Amino acid sequence: MIGQDSAACCAPLSTAPLDEAQAADLAKIFKALGDPVRLRLMSMIASRGEGGEVCVCELTPAFDLSQPTVSHHLKLLRQVGLLDCGRRGTWVYYWVLPRVLDRLAAFLTAPREPSAARAGVA
Repeated sequence: MIGQDSAACCAPLSTAPLDEAQAADLAKIFKALGDPVRLRLMSMIASRGEGGEVCVCELTPAFDLSQPTVSHHLKLLRQVGLLDCGRRGTWVYYWVLPRVLDRLAAFLTAPREPSAARAGVA
Protein backbone atom coordinates (compact mmCIF):
# COMPACT_ATOMS: atom_id res chain seq x y z
CA MET A 1 0.00 0.00 0.00
CA ILE A 2 1.23 3.50 -0.76
CA GLY A 3 1.00 4.62 2.83
CA GLN A 4 3.23 1.79 3.99
CA ASP A 5 5.85 1.39 1.24
CA SER A 6 8.23 4.32 0.95
CA ALA A 7 9.53 3.13 -2.43
CA ALA A 8 6.08 2.77 -3.99
CA CYS A 9 4.96 5.41 -6.38
CA CYS A 10 7.49 8.10 -5.58
CA ALA A 11 8.17 9.10 -9.18
CA PRO A 12 5.75 11.47 -10.91
CA LEU A 13 3.34 9.92 -13.39
CA SER A 14 5.13 11.51 -16.32
CA THR A 15 8.62 10.19 -15.49
CA ALA A 16 8.21 6.44 -15.04
CA PRO A 17 5.51 3.90 -15.86
CA LEU A 18 3.88 2.10 -12.96
CA ASP A 19 4.45 -1.57 -12.41
CA GLU A 20 1.44 -3.83 -11.75
CA ALA A 21 1.71 -3.67 -7.94
CA GLN A 22 1.98 0.13 -7.89
CA ALA A 23 -0.99 0.46 -10.25
CA ALA A 24 -3.08 -1.89 -8.09
CA ASP A 25 -2.22 0.06 -4.93
CA LEU A 26 -3.00 3.40 -6.53
CA ALA A 27 -6.26 2.09 -7.99
CA LYS A 28 -7.47 1.19 -4.48
CA ILE A 29 -6.76 4.69 -3.24
CA PHE A 30 -8.37 6.41 -6.22
CA LYS A 31 -11.38 4.08 -5.95
CA ALA A 32 -11.79 5.09 -2.30
CA LEU A 33 -11.54 8.76 -3.25
CA GLY A 34 -13.94 8.26 -6.17
CA ASP A 35 -16.98 8.31 -3.89
CA PRO A 36 -18.36 11.82 -3.24
CA VAL A 37 -19.02 11.12 0.46
CA ARG A 38 -15.49 9.84 1.03
CA LEU A 39 -14.01 12.72 -0.92
CA ARG A 40 -15.93 15.19 1.24
CA LEU A 41 -14.87 13.37 4.40
CA MET A 42 -11.22 13.58 3.33
CA SER A 43 -11.64 17.27 2.61
CA MET A 44 -13.28 17.93 5.96
CA ILE A 45 -10.55 16.12 7.86
CA ALA A 46 -7.63 17.47 5.81
CA SER A 47 -8.89 21.04 6.16
CA ARG A 48 -8.09 20.86 9.88
CA GLY A 49 -4.43 21.17 8.92
CA GLU A 50 -1.46 19.09 9.93
CA GLY A 51 -2.09 17.32 13.19
CA GLY A 52 -5.76 18.27 13.12
CA GLU A 53 -8.23 15.68 14.29
CA VAL A 54 -11.94 15.40 13.77
CA CYS A 55 -14.41 13.41 15.83
CA VAL A 56 -16.85 11.26 13.92
CA CYS A 57 -19.54 13.09 15.91
CA GLU A 58 -18.54 16.30 14.09
CA LEU A 59 -18.59 14.67 10.65
CA THR A 60 -21.93 12.85 10.75
CA PRO A 61 -24.20 15.95 10.81
CA ALA A 62 -22.73 17.15 7.50
CA PHE A 63 -24.32 14.19 5.69
CA ASP A 64 -27.80 12.84 5.24
CA LEU A 65 -26.44 9.44 6.34
CA SER A 66 -26.49 7.44 9.54
CA GLN A 67 -23.45 7.43 11.83
CA PRO A 68 -22.69 3.77 10.99
CA THR A 69 -22.67 4.62 7.27
CA VAL A 70 -20.29 7.55 7.82
CA SER A 71 -18.10 5.28 9.94
CA HIS A 72 -18.07 2.72 7.14
CA HIS A 73 -16.83 5.34 4.67
CA LEU A 74 -14.14 6.39 7.15
CA LYS A 75 -13.12 2.76 7.59
CA LEU A 76 -12.61 2.42 3.82
CA LEU A 77 -10.41 5.53 3.79
CA ARG A 78 -8.40 4.05 6.67
CA GLN A 79 -8.02 0.71 4.90
CA VAL A 80 -6.31 2.32 1.91
CA GLY A 81 -3.98 4.28 4.19
CA LEU A 82 -5.35 7.81 3.80
CA LEU A 83 -6.52 8.22 7.40
CA ASP A 84 -5.71 6.98 10.84
CA CYS A 85 -7.82 7.13 13.96
CA GLY A 86 -7.88 6.76 17.70
CA ARG A 87 -10.63 6.08 20.19
CA ARG A 88 -11.29 8.37 23.14
CA GLY A 89 -14.08 7.13 25.29
CA THR A 90 -17.03 6.36 23.04
CA TRP A 91 -15.85 8.55 20.15
CA VAL A 92 -13.34 7.95 17.38
CA TYR A 93 -11.12 10.77 16.12
CA TYR A 94 -9.69 10.78 12.59
CA TRP A 95 -6.68 12.48 11.03
CA VAL A 96 -5.06 12.53 7.60
CA LEU A 97 -1.74 10.79 6.99
CA PRO A 98 0.16 13.60 5.21
CA ARG A 99 2.92 11.37 3.79
CA VAL A 100 0.34 9.49 1.74
CA LEU A 101 -1.18 12.68 0.37
CA ASP A 102 2.32 13.97 -0.40
CA ARG A 103 3.07 10.81 -2.39
CA LEU A 104 -0.20 11.12 -4.31
CA ALA A 105 0.54 14.76 -5.05
CA ALA A 106 4.06 13.89 -6.24
CA PHE A 107 2.68 11.13 -8.42
CA LEU A 108 0.15 13.45 -10.06
CA THR A 109 2.58 16.33 -10.56
CA ALA A 110 3.20 17.03 -14.23
CA PRO A 111 6.47 18.50 -15.43
CA ARG A 112 6.24 22.21 -16.13
CA GLU A 113 6.84 23.21 -19.70
CA PRO A 114 7.33 26.74 -20.93
CA SER A 115 4.03 28.09 -22.24
CA ALA A 116 5.54 28.73 -25.66
CA ALA A 117 6.44 25.04 -26.03
CA ARG A 118 2.87 23.98 -25.13
CA ALA A 119 1.47 26.44 -27.64
CA GLY A 120 3.77 25.13 -30.37
CA VAL A 121 5.65 28.42 -30.67
CA ALA A 122 9.36 28.09 -31.42
